[in-house]
Amino acid sequence: MNAREITPTGPVHARISVPGSKSITNRALICAALARGESVLRNASDSDDTALMANGLNQLGVLARKRGDELLVEGTGGRLYAPRFPIPVGNAGTTFRFLLSLAALARGKTVFEGSERMADRPIEDLLLALRQAGVEVEKDPVGPRWSVLGETMKGETVNIRSDKSSQFLTSLLLVAPALNRPLRINVEGSMSSASYVSMTLDVMRHFGIRGIEKQANGYVVPAGITYSPATFDVEADASSASYPLAAAAITGGKVFVEGVRSDSTQGDARFVQILEAMGCRAAWSENGLVLERSGALQGIDVDMNTMPDVVPTLCAVALFARGPTTIRNVAHLRYKESDRLQALATELAKVGATITLRPDGLDIVPSPLHGAQLGTYGDHRLVMSFALVGLSVQGIRIEDPECVKKSYPRFWSEFEKFHYPTNIS
Repeated sequence: MNAREITPTGPVHARISVPGSKSITNRALICAALARGESVLRNASDSDDTALMANGLNQLGVLARKRGDELLVEGTGGRLYAPRFPIPVGNAGTTFRFLLSLAALARGKTVFEGSERMADRPIEDLLLALRQAGVEVEKDPVGPRWSVLGETMKGETVNIRSDKSSQFLTSLLLVAPALNRPLRINVEGSMSSASYVSMTLDVMRHFGIRGIEKQANGYVVPAGITYSPATFDVEADASSASYPLAAAAITGGKVFVEGVRSDSTQGDARFVQILEAMGCRAAWSENGLVLERSGALQGIDVDMNTMPDVVPTLCAVALFARGPTTIRNVAHLRYKESDRLQALATELAKVGATITLRPDGLDIVPSPLHGAQLGTYGDHRLVMSFALVGLSVQGIRIEDPECVKKSYPRFWSEFEKFHYPTNIS
C-alpha cells in the first residue's frame, strides 16, 4: 500500500488557497443543466467528484466543459436522453444521488455503474421515493449497477427519509422544477445535515427558482417555475478550509485562508466558531480569514450534525487539546466513503489516542501520541485529517494519499506550504 510520511513542523505560518465548494458546484451543475441556455460557473471545484458529475451530464445530453477554473454548461431546459453506455459514478455519493433523479427525466433507460463501496452506501430511501412518483428504478442483484427508466415520473406526492443523507431530499428538490406538475415532498423522521438543504435552495434561487413552500414536514415545489441560465460564483470550500485552520490550531500557528466567507451558506463554515471556542482567534476580511491560536486548546462538547464533513478535522484538533472532546449527533457518518466513526476510532487509537466510539459520535480524551501508519479506507477526508496529526507527531504515515483528488486535488501542494513560513500581515 502506497503511504506518505508527514514531516513535523513548528507553528505554521502560511497563506492557503482552497478550491471552490464541491457541494455547491455539483448543485449548480444540475440547476444549469435544467436551465435553457449557457451558464458559467466561476471558481468551480476541480475535484474528481465534479468531473464525474460533468461527465454524467454530458452523457445525458448536456454539454458541460471546463474553461480554466470555470465550467460552461449548455442547459437543455430538461430535454435529456439516456446514454448508450453506463454512467460511471465511482464512490461519488453526491454525484450518483443527484444524477439518479435527473435520469428520471431522460428519454430511455439510463444505467449507472459505481464502486463496490457505493453498493454499501445508502440509496434505498431515494429509490423508494422515486418509485412512489412512478419511476421505474432497479438495483442490479449482483453488481453495483442501477437502471432508471426515464420519463416515468408522474406522482405528485412522495415521502422521503433523510436521516442517513440529506442528499436524497436535495436530489428531488433539484429536479422538481423540471416537472409539469407540483411536487409535494414529505420528509419522514429526522433529517441529517439540514444545512445542506438550505444550501440547495440557495443555489436554486440563484438560477431563478422562486416559490418553493417550506412546510412543517417537507416542501411543496409548484408547477410552472423554471430554471434560468446564470453566471454563478462558487464559494471557496469550507470543508477544505478546515484543514489549514486546524493546522494553525494544532501547531499554535497562524494561517490566512483565501476566499472563505463569514456569510457562507455552507454548514462546515461554522468550524471556525468551534476553533474559537477551543481557544483560537479569527479575523475576517473581504479577502478571507486569518486564524491563529491564542492559548492552549480546550476540549469541547459539540453537536456536529450540520457539519459532518469536518468531524475528522475536529478529531485531529481534539488530540492536542486540554480536556476531553465529545462529538454528537453524527451517526450518518457511518455511511460516507467509509464508516468514518469506526475508522476514526480504529486508526487514531494506533497513535495512542483514547477514543470511545458511541452510536452517534465519539469521545476523545487527550493522551500521549506516537508515530504509526494509518489506514484511510480510500476516504479523502481521513487522509487530510490524519496528515494534520503528522504536523506535531513524528513518524505519521498516511496510506493512499492520492485519494484527496476526490475533493481537493491541490491538497498536498498547499500542505507543503506549512513547512515554509510566510509573513501574514
